[in-house]
Amino acid sequence: MRRAALRTVPLALLALAPLGACGEADMADQARAKTWDKNPFFPREITMRQPVAGTVPRIDPARTAPQPQTISRALLDQGRERYGVFCTPCHGQDGRGAGMIVARGFPSPGNLTAEPVRMASAAELYDAISNGRKSMFGMAQMIPSADRWAIIAYLRALQLSQDTPVASLPPEDRTRLEATP
Repeated sequence: MRRAALRTVPLALLALAPLGACGEADMADQARAKTWDKNPFFPREITMRQPVAGTVPRIDPARTAPQPQTISRALLDQGRERYGVFCTPCHGQDGRGAGMIVARGFPSPGNLTAEPVRMASAAELYDAISNGRKSMFGMAQMIPSADRWAIIAYLRALQLSQDTPVASLPPEDRTRLEATP
C-alpha cells in the first residue's frame, strides 16, 4: 500500500505542474491589435478599419456645441425638422402642448408659446431640452447639441408666429396670407 501511495505522489505533482505555470490573468496584457498598430493582414497594413457605409456614427450626442451666433435659414430649417421629430409628439406642431400623446391620455407637456417660455433665455431652454423639466425627460442622449440649438431657434420663430396681428405683417405677406385658402 505504501508503495502505491509513493507512485501516486509523482503523478499528482505532474498533474498539478501546469497550474503552477498559470500567472495572473490580465486582459490588458494579452496579445491584441491596437487601433493605430500596423497590421500586415489588412490592406495598407492598417488595423483601424473604415466603418461600413450607413453605420451609426460614434459621436457623443450629449457633447455640447456652442450656441450659434447667427440664425440662418438653414438653421431654422434644421430646427423645424428636428422639432417635428422630437417635440411635435408632445408639444404639437404649434407648440401649444396638444400633441398626439395628449390625445392618447398623457398629461399636457406645457405650452411653448406661453409667456414664461418666451421670457426664458436660450440657455434655459437648452438646459430644459438637455436635462428635462417637470414631466419631460432629458433628451441630451437623443438630440445632438447642435440640433438642440436649432430647435431653440425654430421655437423662437414659432413663438413669434403665434398670435401675431395680421395688420403688423408686411403688405406682401398679408397679400399672400389672404390668398391662402
